[in-house]
Amino acid sequence: MSKNILTDKEQSAQINIHTSKAANDRLKKRYKKERRFKAIGLMAILSAGLFLAFLLISIVVDALPVLNQHYLTVEVPLEQEEIDPEGKRTTDSVSGANYGGLIKTWLRETFPQVKARREKKALYGIVSSNAGATIQKEVMADPQLVGRPYKTQVLVSDYADLYFKGSIARKDEIATNGIASPVGTSGEVKILSTSNDFKNLLVEVKQGLKQSADLVKKDIAGKQRAKTRLEQEVARLQEAIKDAGGERKKQLDKQLESAKLDLASTENFIETQTKQLEGLQERVEALNKPENVGSDVSSYIISINGGKVKVKSVSATEITGEAILPLSSQQEQQKGQWTITKISPPENERKLSDKEIIWLDKLNSEGLIKSQFNKQFFTSGASREAEVAGIWGAVVGTFYTMLVTLALAFPIGVGAAIYLEEFAPKNRITDMIEVNINNLAAVPSIVFGLLGLAMFLNIFGMPRSAPLVGGMVLALMTLPTIIIASRAALKAVPPSIKEAALGLGASQMQAVFHHSLPLAMPGILTGSIIGMAQALGETAPLLMIGMVAFIVDIPGATGFAQGFTDPATVLPVQIYMWADFPEKLFQQKTAAAIVVLLLFLIAMNALAVILRKRFERRW
Repeated sequence: MSKNILTDKEQSAQINIHTSKAANDRLKKRYKKERRFKAIGLMAILSAGLFLAFLLISIVVDALPVLNQHYLTVEVPLEQEEIDPEGKRTTDSVSGANYGGLIKTWLRETFPQVKARREKKALYGIVSSNAGATIQKEVMADPQLVGRPYKTQVLVSDYADLYFKGSIARKDEIATNGIASPVGTSGEVKILSTSNDFKNLLVEVKQGLKQSADLVKKDIAGKQRAKTRLEQEVARLQEAIKDAGGERKKQLDKQLESAKLDLASTENFIETQTKQLEGLQERVEALNKPENVGSDVSSYIISINGGKVKVKSVSATEITGEAILPLSSQQEQQKGQWTITKISPPENERKLSDKEIIWLDKLNSEGLIKSQFNKQFFTSGASREAEVAGIWGAVVGTFYTMLVTLALAFPIGVGAAIYLEEFAPKNRITDMIEVNINNLAAVPSIVFGLLGLAMFLNIFGMPRSAPLVGGMVLALMTLPTIIIASRAALKAVPPSIKEAALGLGASQMQAVFHHSLPLAMPGILTGSIIGMAQALGETAPLLMIGMVAFIVDIPGATGFAQGFTDPATVLPVQIYMWADFPEKLFQQKTAAAIVVLLLFLIAMNALAVILRKRFERRW
């Protein structure tokens, strides 16, 4: 007993171990490390959340403009001589008319001043090329419309739609102070002002020229640096050739010739740009000299007497321009009765010309342009025309593909997991199978696409671009995930449950299917749906089997069963295709399709959570 009793001195020493200054310093240092670790972890979570929020917000912001689309109201005469000469009033008899020509005629009558062939082509381009098909579809649905004027709404072109959404050009109103006196009403028009309106305009044009000169100067500086590098390269090659011989000399000669050609091209570019820069600088320095307003600077439109005049040249007291819309008279206009509109960026940097913008503004001012919810994006299939293209074909193709994937991968994967976990003997063969399943889960998805191309298409001759083949390829890819998740769920079931069933006389099969499997079902469903969600986002394997093809028709239009073998595409592939198109409207539709795909993924993961809660059992 005496050995277990500490003396006062020993107790004091033991207390001092935990209350000494060194111990307190170590404790503070440990707490400080813990706080630092928590702070770093919190910063990592916040950073990841901010990046994710930024990504989602940027995608949604890009996708929002797709929700509405602009339509043009047109009224065309459906004359019987042109639409239905025989007067049968049947779907077939009215289907062959030139409905696109009716819209072109209406546009020419609306803008009678458009005479030149190139201008007419530009005028027709403000309306979707699918507009004629829209009227054709409506007349075929009701042939009794033939014989009287018909008013309907047709889509504007993609660039016209973007213009009304503010993505093509920016317009700024410039206040006017003087009295404007136009000379002429059509063609070339002059306008004089009693104030300094045009002097301010001249200053703006000079500033625009100065900005252009600065850009040219930067280009020249970059080419000068490239010229210096090429001169050094030529000198190096010339020195190397002196000491070279045989095959090496021939290679150096070719390199020297190529370098000299590049140097000559660079010198020509510098010479050309230098002359352009001198011309621009000369125009900028001539402050009071009249200046031409070209397509390389912002455009200026004068609205006066019901007409629109595009400024071609400007001086301190007058402008000369082209009347895009004729003036009603040459009457003088007081301050506030005429306006100057600046359109930027320059005409050669945007997809719509000044004339097209003026035509669209006129139609809009007359109330013929309306913005509506873009239901066509959600109900139509793929198209080369950006304003017509939709995702419904890809959505239906995705549905069929996922249906085939689920029908094949789920029963086969769960069955394989049950056999390997509950019935398979533990030997080298099953060990090898388990290793291969784990390895297959990490194989790149494109390998499964190559397998599908070789087996299903080349050997078995199955239809290309069909959801049936796509679903089979994705099922092969998803199988390892489902098997691994199902085996983990079966392992998580307490063995006492199966042992109790066996003890009461149940067979091995009954114990597994009546007791273990129902309790493992939440985990199996969760793993299966996660595997399906992974398959939903795959693109590479489907590209290999041809589902990247341009498909206009909706799969399954002739029957549900035919949808499995109809040519189709899926949402990830549709996104991949649209992202490669240069048109800005396709870029916006790419973002909108990504949002739809994300909603699919969120819905599938939410379903996994719901099913897990529904079937979950506690023990």
